[in-house]
Amino acid sequence: MDALDTTNRFSHRADNYTMYRPEYPEDIVTFLEQTTGLNSNSVIADIGSGTGIFSNLLLKAGYSVNAVEPNEQMRSSAEINLQKYPGFASIEGTAEKTTLADSSIDLITVAQAFHWFRPQETKTEFERILKPSGHILLVWNIMQSDTPFLKDYTALKEKYSEKIKHEHRADLQRIQNIFYPSPVTTQNFRQTQQLNEEGLKGHLLSFSTIPLANEPRYEEMMVKVADLFDKYNNNGFISMEYETKLFLVSLSK
Repeated sequence: MDALDTTNRFSHRADNYTMYRPEYPEDIVTFLEQTTGLNSNSVIADIGSGTGIFSNLLLKAGYSVNAVEPNEQMRSSAEINLQKYPGFASIEGTAEKTTLADSSIDLITVAQAFHWFRPQETKTEFERILKPSGHILLVWNIMQSDTPFLKDYTALKEKYSEKIKHEHRADLQRIQNIFYPSPVTTQNFRQTQQLNEEGLKGHLLSFSTIPLANEPRYEEMMVKVADLFDKYNNNGFISMEYETKLFLVSLSK
């Protein structure tokens, strides 16, 4: 697969992504309400919404969300998972071409996806669809490597990952440069995810750079991750530690 084919990178990974990627802290909703004035009348667009993990956070808090996602498998998964929410709208589109109307959005959210976007085209599109007082929230769950297990898991993931180049995620200076002169506010949260052995394997397979079944080194990799779980699990679970990093851009049109 072309390393630049960002739309299709997560095809065949939607189930693992939905089940085993971490959710996002509920405190994010409070942060948005306090800093952006988010309220029941706000129009939200979750761009690169994937299987709807971040959209779900907003929907269960009572907000309506336009979930914009180009990948058919990921979008279909979100449609199944989130159909119970009356405020959910699924939209086929990209960050660079959302199909949303001019000046129609109060808040854009991008969770675990901005590093795949073409930044200047994305900025132009975001400026087009946002209202003059609109905000952009970029979010990443950054897996930590400050325990023996996490260090070894990170090393295993790096060993078996396809080597691709994209811009560093969660880089404040880069985000400030892209959205200059709009101010950027940061906020961090910590969270823990508990996974059993099946969950750990699914978590690994949710990454687009990791080989899938019938691809080279897959079987070897799965033996290694099972060994890792056997070494570090505590009563059948391991702890994944994350720092959730938020970057809030207050748009200056």
